[in-house]
Amino acid sequence: MHRIRLSENFRAVFYAPFYATLALGHFAREGVDVELINSPAPSAATAGLLDGSIDVSWGGPMRVMKARDDVNGPPIMTFCEVVRRDPFYLVARKDLDAFTLADLPRLRFGSVSEVPTPWLCLQHDLRELGLDPGSLSRVADRSMSDNVAALADGTLDIAQMFEPFAARAEREGIGRVVYAASSRGETSYTTFLATRDSIARNREAFAAMTRAVALTQAWIGRTDAEGIVEAVRAFYPDIPQADLLAAFARYRTAALWATDTNVSRVGFERLALSLQSGGFIAKLPAYEDCVVNFG
Repeated sequence: MHRIRLSENFRAVFYAPFYATLALGHFAREGVDVELINSPAPSAATAGLLDGSIDVSWGGPMRVMKARDDVNGPPIMTFCEVVRRDPFYLVARKDLDAFTLADLPRLRFGSVSEVPTPWLCLQHDLRELGLDPGSLSRVADRSMSDNVAALADGTLDIAQMFEPFAARAEREGIGRVVYAASSRGETSYTTFLATRDSIARNREAFAAMTRAVALTQAWIGRTDAEGIVEAVRAFYPDIPQADLLAAFARYRTAALWATDTNVSRVGFERLALSLQSGGFIAKLPAYEDCVVNFG
């Protein structure tokens, strides 16, 4: 049995396949004893990977791309894709008329402050439409919870958020989903991350973890939202079951989760272009320099 210390960067609904892999016993079935370790912040896992306090984390390939962009960036790699599309939504106040992205510059807009990738992806989509992201009336420093409240009190017209905030806004009659970022196409959003040394040292274990995730991917493909909730409910004790059901149903319809474990080259390149256009990285990284595929 391989023993692996796995860091979760934060608890999120769109990470359900990771929790399902634990709950369904797929890691254990493939001979891996996984210790799940909570990270104090989404960006903190890299330090743990470098000092050896954890073996692997999950998170965005954007961290690997940023590492390649820095002269002395950490030697981290990405493998085993789990979230293949952008899980964020634009939720508008309930009385807003029909919406397209071209309408965004005329609206009071709240973007996500907790993590950088959602805005970096959205600003790239706006540029592709010929819109200047800098022209938006954008509130960039409030939490998703704060932005739901701002939609409710009418100080925002539209806000960027993931589940379960979108489901909650709809259930409470605060707003409605008017745009799904998953519609931008494949975008490598969440994978496992590890250092080169850890991959070399734990290659058999990481290959086994990848096989375990593949079992979960097949299970998700034949399981409805109710079944996913039943499997992972214990990981989300504070989220109303109705919101989880709505969230998982919407994510399944959006084909959010990868159906195979290889990191999508199309999705990798789409993410890289978004990060570059937003100034997060200066140069486009090479897929082969960042990705290890065990599939």
